[in-house]
Amino acid sequence: MSHHRLAARRSRAKLLSAAVFLIGFAIAAATLPLGCSSGVTSSVSSGMATVNTVLSDPATCQAPTGPYAHVWVTITDVKASVNSGAGDNDSSFVDLTPDLSKSPMQIDLLGQANNQCFLASLGSKTQLQAGNYQQIRIFLADNATSVTNNKCTGAANCVVLTNGGNNYPLQLSSESKTGIKVPSGQIASGGFNISAGQTKDLDIDFNTCISIVQEGNGKYRLKPVLHAGEVSTTATSINGKVVDHSTGSAVGGSVLVALEQKDASGIDRIFMSTVTDSSGAFVFCPLPAGTYDVVVVGESSGGTAYAPTVITGVSPGSALATVQLYPQPSGSAGPVTLSGTVSTQVSASPAVATAADIELSALEQVSGSLTVTIPLLPNSTQSSATLAVHTAAGGTCASGTECASYGILLPAATSYVGSFSASGTTLTVSAVAASYTVDAFAFLPSGGGATDCQPSEVKSTAVAPIAGSTVSVATLAFTGCTAGY
Repeated sequence: MSHHRLAARRSRAKLLSAAVFLIGFAIAAATLPLGCSSGVTSSVSSGMATVNTVLSDPATCQAPTGPYAHVWVTITDVKASVNSGAGDNDSSFVDLTPDLSKSPMQIDLLGQANNQCFLASLGSKTQLQAGNYQQIRIFLADNATSVTNNKCTGAANCVVLTNGGNNYPLQLSSESKTGIKVPSGQIASGGFNISAGQTKDLDIDFNTCISIVQEGNGKYRLKPVLHAGEVSTTATSINGKVVDHSTGSAVGGSVLVALEQKDASGIDRIFMSTVTDSSGAFVFCPLPAGTYDVVVVGESSGGTAYAPTVITGVSPGSALATVQLYPQPSGSAGPVTLSGTVSTQVSASPAVATAADIELSALEQVSGSLTVTIPLLPNSTQSSATLAVHTAAGGTCASGTECASYGILLPAATSYVGSFSASGTTLTVSAVAASYTVDAFAFLPSGGGATDCQPSEVKSTAVAPIAGSTVSVATLAFTGCTAGY
């Protein structure tokens, strides 16, 4: 992979440069599920401050290895509120990009960022009341909107496929009317806090790769996964180079690096992910202040999988130097495939089926106190660190349910773990044998990231990976889902 493409991915932490920087997991996302704060909080200070808004997203689903050449979205506004429970059109919302409504900006979420890591600046510096802003909303144009120099065919938002370059409208839910909501739980430190007289940068990270759902009817739908946080437009990166432990050279296949942070239950969730270039180099920037764990997976061009590498306690501004990946033992070099089904229904008795969007990730305990998300191995069939599926009616579904089958490829060897040291991180094989728990979150289709079903998270029992084999996982069954989808 060229340095040009690496630079593109580095800045794909697509920063909406309009005075608010939204930095995404990645997510993916795996990613933390979007959710509203249970309480309504509000914090306003006296005096005025200034904010700059930007967009980022280091994507892994771009050509040539991923399915998409471009993902175009047209942004019409970004607003913020100090009220975590503010509803649609609440008077507490402040317009961070007042000029965008007159001149919407069409941005390629898989585009090349500038050397400050940002995809685009969404507007000039905007003054606002000092305070702790706990909800952000991004508004996209309706697909019927006329866009100057439109990169899509007949729509304001679209995906362009790698294979053949075909262009498909990106279906929206409420994004053009009520905005994509980024609640306090998805904002670093629980809110964007700015005092009188300060000028700060707010980044919004659009986790593109897990935000697109391909439906069975050939349509593509946006299921947005976003994060936000204060960043610095100066060097706040985490970077390094991944090599094969045996050879000291780049892997020569595909390597994915994930930044992770703990959720409320103490599980590491993917905040952002990227792939390395041909030399093994990677970089994440810009980043909110905090501490991250780095999880690396890879597979050689010959199909040899590597054991995951986990480096804990890494802060922005750190150089990991050389990160080693250890090949799986000879004779068991292939990855494991975890195969299973997810099902959704309104109720079991009487049996009423319905559909939902499901995000699947693989959790692994790598020490007595640390459980991380192991990203899916990057290849032509899985271009994101987690997997998004949509349940639908079919002959293989259990009675009274809609379902979706999945198969995810993962390393089969025990992880290597170490605490970050600027002088060089020492990795040792984990004392906990490799074992995966498939974790599923349910989201409301076309719900702008709202969770669905009761409960909205279902986990499998732990399963031991077997190199080069397919291991079956018990059905992940959701009930209490919203009817009518």
